[in-house]
Amino acid sequence: MTAPLITPRTLKGFRDYLPQAMIARERLIGTAQRVYRSYGFSPIDTPALEYLEILTGKGSDETDRQLYQFQDHGGRHVGLRFDLTVPLARFAAQHAGELGVPFKRYHIAPVWRGENTQRGRYREFLQCDFDTVGTTSVAADIETALVIHDLMLAIGFTKFTIHVNSRMLLNGLLQRLGVAERAGDILRALDKLSKIGHDKVVEEMSRTAGLDESQAREVLRLTQLEGTNEEILDQARPLVTGSEIGEAGVERVSEMFRNIRAAGVDDRRLRLDVSIARGLDYYTGVVFETFLEELPDIGSVCSGGRYDNLAGLFTRQQLPGVGASLGLDRLLAAMEELGKLESAGTTAQVLIAYFDKTRLGDYLRLASQLRGRDLSVEVFPEPKKLGQQLKYADTRGHAVAIVAGGDEFAANNCQVKDLRRAESHTISLTDGVDLLVQTIRQILAS
Repeated sequence: MTAPLITPRTLKGFRDYLPQAMIARERLIGTAQRVYRSYGFSPIDTPALEYLEILTGKGSDETDRQLYQFQDHGGRHVGLRFDLTVPLARFAAQHAGELGVPFKRYHIAPVWRGENTQRGRYREFLQCDFDTVGTTSVAADIETALVIHDLMLAIGFTKFTIHVNSRMLLNGLLQRLGVAERAGDILRALDKLSKIGHDKVVEEMSRTAGLDESQAREVLRLTQLEGTNEEILDQARPLVTGSEIGEAGVERVSEMFRNIRAAGVDDRRLRLDVSIARGLDYYTGVVFETFLEELPDIGSVCSGGRYDNLAGLFTRQQLPGVGASLGLDRLLAAMEELGKLESAGTTAQVLIAYFDKTRLGDYLRLASQLRGRDLSVEVFPEPKKLGQQLKYADTRGHAVAIVAGGDEFAANNCQVKDLRRAESHTISLTDGVDLLVQTIRQILAS
C-alpha cells in the first residue's frame, strides 16, 4: 500500500526563503559584514542551544515566556537563544583570557522567539549584531552610533533617523523620586508608550511598579520633552538634578552628540528621544533605535545600547559592553514594500545558451574561461529551442545571454544579448575572450 502523502507546510512564524528573497538577504548580510569589518569588528559564532540558566532572567519576563526551551536526550534543560547578546556575555566571560579587551565582535546568526507574528517579524529571524566588550568609554558609544549611520547609508537609505536615549537619564529621575528599585517594571511599562498611550502606561506603572499617579506623570514628563537635541538636554537637567547618575547621563549624552557631529554625521539623522527605553532589562546606559522616514510604522530596523552588568552574571571580571543589531528580516520587508529590492532569481550574471547539442564541451570551456575572469556564468542544461532558453534567462534575471551555434563557431564568434535592453552584439573570439569579457562588463555596468 502506498503511504499517504505528507502535506508540505511550514510552522506558523517560520518561513522558507526562495532564491529571490535569499539573494537579497545575502546581499544585505554582505553589506553588514563590510561595514562591521571597516571598523575592526571580528566575526564569532556560538551554539544555537545554550543551557537554560544561561538564557533565563537575562532579557525580561516577556522574553522568558517566548523562549523555546526543552529537555534534551541527556536530561539537560536547554533553550534556543532569543538574541545574540546574552550568548555574547557568556562567550566573553568564558574566553576573556584568550580574547583580551577591548574585544570587538560581529555575529550574524538566527535567533528564536515564540512571539506573535506581524509584518516583517517572525519566530525565527536573523540578527546582525556588532558589539564592543571591555570598555565603558563614551568613544565606544559614539562608534556604535557611527556604525549604525554608515550601515544604513551602505544599504542604500538616506532618509532615516537614529533615536538616542540613555537609561542614565531615566534612572536619575527614578533615583530622585525614590523609586529606583522599581526601574525594571517602570521601564517595561514605558517601552509600551508608543503602543498603548500615556494613560495606559500610567495605569501599568501603578499596577506593576506601585507608582502613584504624580510619580508616573513625572516619569512621563521626561519622555515628553521636545525641541532640538540641545533643548531637550537643557530641559532634562533640572529633572535629574540631585541624582549623580542622572547628571552624569546628561553630560555623557551631550558629549556623544558633540562628537558624533564632529565625525560628520548630519544632525538631522540623530535625535535625542527620551521616550525610548528598550524592553530588555540588561541595558544600563545609551540606547539606540533607528527608524525609516519613509516607513516609520514598521518599527526600529537597527537597535541596541549599553549593557555594563550582563557579563557579571558569569564572571567577576568587569566586562561592560555596547552594541547594536540590524533587524535584517524587518529591513528586507521594508525594502520590498518600498521597491528597493532588486528582482533576481539567480546569482549568475550570464547565461550561455545550449544551442548546438554537439558543442557541449565548447560551451563548458567558454563558461570556465569567463568564470576565470570573475564573471558568474550558468550553462543551460538542455539543448532546447533558443526562445525557451531566453525566456528562462528573462525569468531568472540574467543580464546577458551568449548564443553560439554552428555558424558562430565556424566564424569564431558569438552573439552577446543584452537582455535588459533587447540589444545584440556580435563578438569575435579569434584573440580569446578579452573582447567578450569587456563587452559583458560594459553591459553589466550600464
